[in-house]
Amino acid sequence: MGIANIIGAGLFVLSGVAAGLAGPSVILSFVIAGGAALLTALSTAELSSFITDTGASYAYTKRAFGTFWCFLVGWFKYFDYTVGAAAVAIGFASYFTRLTGWTGDIPLLATAVALPAAVTVLNLVGVKETTVATSGLVIFKLIALLVLIAGGAHFMFGNFDIGRFQPFFPNGGGGTLHGAAVIFFAFIGFNTIAMMSEETEDPARTIPRALLLAFGVCFAFYCAIAVLEVGTMDWQKLGSSASPLEDVADAVFKQKAFIVFINISALAATASVVLSSVTAGTRAGFAMGRDGLLPRQLDRVSERSGTPYVSIAVNGVLVTVLAGAFYRNIDLIASIFNFGSLFTYLFVQLSLMRLRRTEPDVKRPFRVPLYPAVPILGVVSCLLLMLYLSNTAKVASLVWLGVGLLTHFWLRRHNTTAPLQ
Repeated sequence: MGIANIIGAGLFVLSGVAAGLAGPSVILSFVIAGGAALLTALSTAELSSFITDTGASYAYTKRAFGTFWCFLVGWFKYFDYTVGAAAVAIGFASYFTRLTGWTGDIPLLATAVALPAAVTVLNLVGVKETTVATSGLVIFKLIALLVLIAGGAHFMFGNFDIGRFQPFFPNGGGGTLHGAAVIFFAFIGFNTIAMMSEETEDPARTIPRALLLAFGVCFAFYCAIAVLEVGTMDWQKLGSSASPLEDVADAVFKQKAFIVFINISALAATASVVLSSVTAGTRAGFAMGRDGLLPRQLDRVSERSGTPYVSIAVNGVLVTVLAGAFYRNIDLIASIFNFGSLFTYLFVQLSLMRLRRTEPDVKRPFRVPLYPAVPILGVVSCLLLMLYLSNTAKVASLVWLGVGLLTHFWLRRHNTTAPLQ
């Protein structure tokens, strides 16, 4: 589930956008974004080893800071999964229309909305069926990436050109950081693992291990792909590409069969992200509905499938609508998503520090190494990456924050059941 949610549009679509911002130093952008994400992954691993309620960052903030702050974190987390799934559905549509040769807005729009609608139905069927489908998609896309990396390495050694790496910082250090802020989108999915705590056997041990293993596998793939992209193509061409890995496959293999194979793997990658994002997003809505911080109807669970069917249906509709509304603006919607994720990751770090102080004797099967350096650096990196997001993303996130505050106070006033304390 973690690998499914991490490797998706961030790699298959936005790596080109990041290369256009950073130039060859996009390699360093991947390392910076990965390092910032690793800090949060480590803190999440510790928190998930002793807080096993559904909700991940929402559940951690609830325990550390109480109702108001956990609502804001949950509000942004729900927003993240919804917007993120829509962004990846747009990436899926881009690859699908190129593969089929369909042109124009109507095929792109139709594909962008069809995928979230389909995965919503699958989520309604049951979590086991969802997991089986996700696993199959993950295996396929990892095989495809291994083929691309092996072929690309052979191509680079035989056609190495140092000029592709020079100048390494064509847009300065700011371009590298801007690229890191965009590509951070590609590392965010590991939090999905912690969202599934209540549906996982022995979550105190399983969740931290799965989280760190998924992150390590994806980081290795990302660094290899970043070097491969820069080493085989001009970074400016990458920056204008909507499907950079297809272009890399074309440069490396020069055979249509391999290009089609990479396109199909991109479809598998992006479909698996949408599938797992809808799964996790519905659990976020379920957790907040159960606590009375969103409408209580969201906590209804199907007796047949055991899934939160109301939350799934609502989330599926929202993802489908957003994918249709932003089907031409994946970079914008991804930047908006990143702000919300950085906000919730900031509170993961703060929750860890607070709970280390207020609950020092709680058994923690996993403990963050080099504490408190890791969470402090995590706070700094989240704030820094927030600064390098676009102004549009910041304004959109502030608007969402305002809507959230109005929703929170309205529900507190009108809920017949006492809200979480």
